[in-house]
Amino acid sequence: MIRYVRLGDLPAKKHIQHRRPDGELYTEQLFSTRGFDGPLSTLYHIHKPTEISAWEDLGSAKVELLEDEALRHRHLRTDRMTPHGNLVSGRIPLMGNQDLTWHQVLTAAPFEGWFKNAEADEILFIHDGSGTLETMFGDVEVRPGDYLVIPRGTIWRLDFGVEQVRAIVLESRGPVTTPRRYRNEYGQMLEHAPFTERDFRPPHALRTYDEAGEFEVVIQARGRRTRCIHPRHPFDVAGWDGFVYPVAFSIHDFQPITGKLHMPPPIHQTFAAHNFVVCSFCPRMLDYHPDAIVVPYVHSNVDSDEVLYYCNDKFGSRKGIFEGSITLHPLGIPHGPQPGAVEAALGATKTDELAVMVDTFHPLKLTPQALQIEDPDYWKSWQTK
Repeated sequence: MIRYVRLGDLPAKKHIQHRRPDGELYTEQLFSTRGFDGPLSTLYHIHKPTEISAWEDLGSAKVELLEDEALRHRHLRTDRMTPHGNLVSGRIPLMGNQDLTWHQVLTAAPFEGWFKNAEADEILFIHDGSGTLETMFGDVEVRPGDYLVIPRGTIWRLDFGVEQVRAIVLESRGPVTTPRRYRNEYGQMLEHAPFTERDFRPPHALRTYDEAGEFEVVIQARGRRTRCIHPRHPFDVAGWDGFVYPVAFSIHDFQPITGKLHMPPPIHQTFAAHNFVVCSFCPRMLDYHPDAIVVPYVHSNVDSDEVLYYCNDKFGSRKGIFEGSITLHPLGIPHGPQPGAVEAALGATKTDELAVMVDTFHPLKLTPQALQIEDPDYWKSWQTK
């Protein structure tokens, strides 16, 4: 995603003989995107990854979206959720459209087996909890506040070792990358970017397993999930190289861009995807003009829905917000600071807010599960008394 990476045992060139210590050939696998035109990686397996010994249809993975909902600002209280499942089985869809689906997770069970999403790239935001993301490309250390970008088709698992971990899972129909304006024509991060290549953590250790048995991989594709049983451990990769692999980026490594007067939301952008962006609001110094208004001005999303996930309760322009709150401000209605927020913030020199924002360019639709945790009075919070 960010740069060329290689791990493990590789031959001098692609598509030539590469033999195991016992003399047998490794199986070469091309892991490509957009046919053969996009980023790709090449992996070398001890055994053939094409072999499965059994499969089982697990049913539909499609999300029910509500079609007829009146236009209004929404507030979802994830603290009202009940712990359930793991990072895959515990996904509760809250909203979505043709470009992405937003799932909320509050785990209650260990991660068993492996998972492969073959129809969407995934962005996981780990609110709390630490562990190791184990993948066919190797291990990635995971810490609280990490974004994990997992390309579609990657086999992975992640167990935190504790019961309750809060996380967001964004399923993206298109690829996920960094904003183009932060990269030069060679793909290198420019000096004004709010991060550098050093901040992105690719797999750092490749663990190769040569084990026979029954290994369960749940595959999501075509709106369904299928359980496939592999007769060999799915992590039998002896080496790989390329530009497609999972990566971690900590929200705490985002370098906020500040200005003399209030800066618009694009300065917070962290990732770019098809028809939506992901932004990080982080602790930072505020505007330094002597007469600056340091909270956002009222604005209208005339062609975009805005979703904010609050990692703490220190958002100066919002009241009635809790850690774990989600607000949805849909296109068509102006929004901004609630009454009294502007005057209360005058003279402030810094903010400790921490939040993840998603802006979409097609309207988001809520799910029935979202209505179960909604604060129905949020829209009233702009009323003056």
